[in-house]
Amino acid sequence: MRTYQRINHSRKSSISIKMFITEFGEEFPEHVKKRLMDLESRCFLTRKEIYYRFDLKHVEHLQYDSNIEAENSSAASSKEYAYGQLVVLEGNLYFSESCVENNEIMQSPMVSTIYNALDSEGMAFDEGRNLKKLNENNIDYVVDSILSSCPQVSQSYIDIVEGMVSRANNR
Repeated sequence: MRTYQRINHSRKSSISIKMFITEFGEEFPEHVKKRLMDLESRCFLTRKEIYYRFDLKHVEHLQYDSNIEAENSSAASSKEYAYGQLVVLEGNLYFSESCVENNEIMQSPMVSTIYNALDSEGMAFDEGRNLKKLNENNIDYVVDSILSSCPQVSQSYIDIVEGMVSRANNR
């Protein structure tokens, strides 16, 4: 069984779902891997200093209005949603109670709904985050909930990806 530690050396900060499964999913059940791949066309994962903690974002970096309260005023700005945070500890996959939030990113309202609906069995705590274990019994709910809140990709995005694939296949 692998144990993951906090590492500060350089790793890719953004990865695809497929890369995530390749790097961390060795011990995930096949059904969990399959359902995670359903997110591949719409989502990608980002990580900061903790290399086994990933925030799930839309591939097009869509922006949503956000009201930020400054010291004495309210200012409107646009931020990208994080649709969940996945954490891998000792080969197990967990869903975090919260995602990274900063000047560019805010947590989708669906994150709390998903987290609260998950069974408390298999809970963990890591670096200030409460986590609930994902498995074959709850992965369908999690992926379906993320897909219901995460927008489809635009036709222009599909066209760009198809053009890149076509050029790569012609080499």
